[in-house]
Parts: sequence; C-alpha cells; structure tokens
Amino acid sequence: MSLPPPLVLTVAGSDSGGGAGIQADLKTLLALGTHGMSVVTAVTAQNSRGVHGVWELPEEAIRAQYRAVVDDIGVQAVKTGMLSSAALVETVAELLAGTDAPVVVDPVGVSKHGDPLLAASALDSVRTKLLPAATVATPNLDEVAQLTGVHVVHESDMRVAAEAILSYGPRWALIKGGHLPTGDGAVDLLTDGAEEHWLRAPRHDNRHTHGTGCTLASAVAAGLAKGLPVERAVREAKEYVTGAIAAGFALGAGIGPVDHGWRTR
Repeated sequence: MSLPPPLVLTVAGSDSGGGAGIQADLKTLLALGTHGMSVVTAVTAQNSRGVHGVWELPEEAIRAQYRAVVDDIGVQAVKTGMLSSAALVETVAELLAGTDAPVVVDPVGVSKHGDPLLAASALDSVRTKLLPAATVATPNLDEVAQLTGVHVVHESDMRVAAEAILSYGPRWALIKGGHLPTGDGAVDLLTDGAEEHWLRAPRHDNRHTHGTGCTLASAVAAGLAKGLPVERAVREAKEYVTGAIAAGFALGAGIGPVDHGWRTR
C-alpha cells in the first residue's frame, strides 16, 4: 500500500464550465502530484461567455465540508478562492485560524469576463480577516485596486501594491502583473517586505486564459504542501501556469480555459 500524496484543500466556488474555480483547482492539484479536496462555497452557472448565475452555500455547509475533511483526513496546505460575501469570508477565516497549514489566499473579485464575484460589503472582511491568515496572497492588479485603491500602471507601481497588500497581514504578497498595459512579458512580484523576487515569463498571444488565477494559486498551494519554500513554490507554479496559458484552447463561443494537462497531453 502506497503512502498518500501531499494533501491540499481548496475552498472556492464551482465553475460549471470547468475552466476555473474548484474544477481548475482540482485539475491543477492532480497535475502537480497532490491529492485535492474541496469545500464548495458557491455554485455558478458559467460558460465561456460569462457567469449567468451564482448561488452561495450557507455557512453551515461550508463549516461541515471543511471540518469533515480537516478533522479526518488532514491537510498540508489550503487554498481559498471565491468567497462572495462577508459572512463566508469571516466563516472561512475562522476555520483557517484553527488549521496548522500554509494558506494561499486568492482574493477573487471579478471573473475573467468582468462579472463581479465578491460583494463590496465583503471587502473589509477580506482585508481584516482573510488576508491576515494568508501565507501567500495572490491578487491580480484589479483585485489590488479593489482592496487597496492602488492602481498599477507601470511595473514600478507593483512595489507600492505589494506594500499595500502586506499592510493587511499576509506573510507574502504575490502581485500578478499579467494585466499590465506595458511590457513584453508577464511579470509578477513576490515579496515579504524584505526579500523581493521578480518572476518573468513570455506573454503568449492566446486569449484563452480562463482560470489563470485559480490555477496559479492552486499550484502555489501544491508546492507548499510538498514542503517547498515559498519562493520556489511560486517559481514552479509560475512555470506551470505559463505552460498552461500557452496551451489554452478554444471552448464554446467565448474565452476558453488554460490547459491544466499540458505537460502530459
């Protein structure tokens, strides 16, 4: 009988189209050699054209799923994604506080199609309850603006963004610069306020990038579950997601997903 692989729990919403959310997380975790488990926070009716409906699960359902997994199976890393309301954010933050494992927080604010996935009333709870629980927080530039008011236009602005995110308490901030209007490549900044790592990759001419943020955060969580230091976990996650973006494929009539199975397909 073989030993189980590293155990990662994702706490996020379901994407019926399979490109983002829980579905993207579990594909990523499998591709990177870990065992993925899930707490579904919301169900979405979603396809390549956008989000057509969102149904949030009650707090007791979140608690029951989380406790069922953690109390019996255990976890070596947790990743959070879509938490659409202040009540859900605070419930999950409370659960994380009692869990001895690294946490990757992806503060999902809007979908790839521009659909809002986080209530404005929940922003303060993200800042004061969720981000302090994070080992690594992974906001994109839109989420940085939403949470801090910092608008990143130039690469140098990413330092200001990181400082603003770190002020809320995560140990590390990974500022994702994929939406930067300038520059030839996709640049991210990882920092804990003392160390600074600039992560660069070519920018692929491929519009099929649905699920990029979920995939990157899950890949970081997989690395942390394996015991990698944060900097190496993030570098390996960046390499994985860059390949997944390059292999992204058309699906439906809108924006297709990244290819989570690109290394074996």
